[in-house]
Amino acid sequence: MKTYCLTLDLINDPELIREYEKYHQKIWPEIYASIKNSGINRMQIYRFSNRLMMRMEVNDSFSFDYKAALDAENERVQEWEKLMWKYQQALPGAKPGEKWMLMTQIFELE
Repeated sequence: MKTYCLTLDLINDPELIREYEKYHQKIWPEIYASIKNSGINRMQIYRFSNRLMMRMEVNDSFSFDYKAALDAENERVQEWEKLMWKYQQALPGAKPGEKWMLMTQIFELE
């Protein structure tokens, strides 16, 4: 199993942040299925102010390219992503259309 952490900012508006969190209290069943079907075993999202951090534990079959290909062909995932973009904003340095940015691990305590 491998772990990835990604980060993203929300638009810094308390009402929009509340709405975003409400959507994540009960994600659409198709979104849950797409996450699990891509090889993600466990996912958590944390928030501080308007900064998000997503932690994913994935199995050996997972790849970001495969997940992107599955998502591109799934109309319901595309609908979700379009809706979520209402609340999200790109991080400085992101390319056009990039959302979640992969973080680099710099420390581990064992």
